Amino acid sequence: MYGGYFNVFVNAFGDDDEGEKWDLFRVVEGEFPEMEDLHKYSGFVISGSPYDAYGNEFWILKLCFLLQTLDAMEKKVLGICFGHQVLCRALGGKIGKAYSGWDIGLRKVRLARDLTSSFSFLSNCMDDIPPCLSIIECHQDEVWEVPDGAEVIAFSEKTSVEMFGIGEHILGIQGHPEYTKDIVLNLIARLLNTNLIESGFAEDAKWRLEVAEPDRKSWVKICKSFLKGRY
Repeated sequence: MYGGYFNVFVNAFGDDDEGEKWDLFRVVEGEFPEMEDLHKYSGFVISGSPYDAYGNEFWILKLCFLLQTLDAMEKKVLGICFGHQVLCRALGGKIGKAYSGWDIGLRKVRLARDLTSSFSFLSNCMDDIPPCLSIIECHQDEVWEVPDGAEVIAFSEKTSVEMFGIGEHILGIQGHPEYTKDIVLNLIARLLNTNLIESGFAEDAKWRLEVAEPDRKSWVKICKSFLKGRY
């Protein structure tokens, strides 16, 4: 319906007029970039996934090694949802099931304003971004403890680590800045049909999506500023 998850990300964060080229690696199927090619890329985006980032499947362990390598190279890495969690795990943080259960729908996230000046990609785009931003969430796992050297950039009443960063090259976001309302409504229906969530919970999530809008433009601005080093 949306051209696949890959196209959702490219449409949100890509710039056709700048001649960008994005490559897709389905790591869950064993597709990884060659180590000798890593230097050719400006940055990497690790997407969401129905898998647990704390699992020990071979592809997850291999992904952790790749992320450790990219960190050592100081390559830009943006992790979204699962990507946020596995990035944290790979770099020495702690992750697991969310203590308060599923978070699906719209969630207000508060930025730690005193930290925004510590990250140039944030200070470059914060003039017109409010201190609280709504973001679409769809997760039942979370970051428990960030890696050494990481800073918690945003938090919510439900999740203590909504966004973290390391230097200018690592950024993890628990929510889904790339999602539209239609995408998450389809996901809610799928989760309900497979009995992963209860009907009352699904109705509450849909209601929250009906009465407010995600600050998608602001989140996309933050992500693009991070990936491109400017905005």
